[in-house]
Amino acid sequence: MTRQARIEFFAAILFLLPNFIGFAMFLIGPAIGSFFIALSEWRLLDEPTFVGLQNFRDLLGDSRFWTTLRNTAYFVFVRVPANTVISLLLAVFLNQKIKGRNVYRGIIFLPVVISIVAVAVMWRPLVESRGLLNYTLAAVGLSPIPWITSTRYAMPTIIMIAVWKDIGYFMVIFLAGLQAIPSMYYESARIDGASAVQQFRHITLPLVSPTTFFVVVVMMIFSFQIFDLTTVLTGGGPRNATNTLVMYIYQSGFQNFRMGYGSAIAFVLFLIVFSLTVVQKQLSSRWVHY
Repeated sequence: MTRQARIEFFAAILFLLPNFIGFAMFLIGPAIGSFFIALSEWRLLDEPTFVGLQNFRDLLGDSRFWTTLRNTAYFVFVRVPANTVISLLLAVFLNQKIKGRNVYRGIIFLPVVISIVAVAVMWRPLVESRGLLNYTLAAVGLSPIPWITSTRYAMPTIIMIAVWKDIGYFMVIFLAGLQAIPSMYYESARIDGASAVQQFRHITLPLVSPTTFFVVVVMMIFSFQIFDLTTVLTGGGPRNATNTLVMYIYQSGFQNFRMGYGSAIAFVLFLIVFSLTVVQKQLSSRWVHY
């Protein structure tokens, strides 16, 4: 290694060091500490007692844990495809030369800058039994829908609001990916007589696949951490229909004072997200075109 290369290497280390120190102090350290807490019984005000893998064994027989896991999986595997498809289609539409497209982009992006708690408070009068949505349905002769009071409709309502909240963020990411595609590909396709659908299928989708992969992975990680929207809007109800893993971690640790049990759930959640991310990375070679 030359002298100049050594100087650049140490300069890079110095620039990265503050971020790495913060990462180690606030992420790696607490994560390791949480794992050791998961191996103990700790009522927060008492001394922790080592119990080994007992908390993980208790999870296997905990029906509420399996309910929250099922709810979280439902949220993730419906919200992620819906958000991805709608964001991509909006990005494709707003990437065209249409009048007022910057205004449309701003309107769609606006919910992103709103606090999620404010979003939940704003939507609550709309989805209540006598809210604006049911009032509108009644005005056109349709039956009201129990948006957040029915176990059937509560989670789809949460998903609908979550998609609305974040659609602008992922639309902007897709716009960046679309604008990186050379225009000569589309010009050649039009000369060859390819339709708009054929261009989308054979040019846009393959070339935007790295962006799609990034969006899917990031959105999946975010979705597994759903907490504030369900907490404010439904409180996990009705009958635990919208109770999620992160909510159950909070309930176990800070309401029932079972910090070890809550940490065990958090560790299981980490393993699930990590495993799915690795699987997606392995499968990406089949459909992502770099």
